[in-house]
Amino acid sequence: QVQLVESGGGLVQAGGSLRLSCAASGRTFSSAAMGWFRQAPGKEREFVAAITRSGSSTYYADSVKGRFTISRDNAKNTVYLQMDTLKPEDTADYYCVADLQGPFINRRYSRGSSWNYWGQGTQVTVSS
Repeated sequence: QVQLVESGGGLVQAGGSLRLSCAASGRTFSSAAMGWFRQAPGKEREFVAAITRSGSSTYYADSVKGRFTISRDNAKNTVYLQMDTLKPEDTADYYCVADLQGPFINRRYSRGSSWNYWGQGTQVTVSS
């Protein structure tokens, strides 16, 4: 079992930055792929970013590529999402996910059903 706790959300002006953190507990963190999804009010949940167990490979949604960076510190059992040049359309609840079912192929990581564990979410609001 894995428990995920997100933090770092808040209110920021457009063009600003935030760093989200996700602290994992309950099993060997370094054995799990990790990622982030988000859901804006009235919209479907969407993939944001994912990172392999070792951190050697990362994957991003086109909408955040070049602005967001996912990273992890296995010694601290924590995954991060650095969000720069934020836009009002980035406003959403952000969810940490862990333990991808299967390898990083066919964009499996972009589907919410492919992940076994979810955090409770942290809210990000970007004002224009």
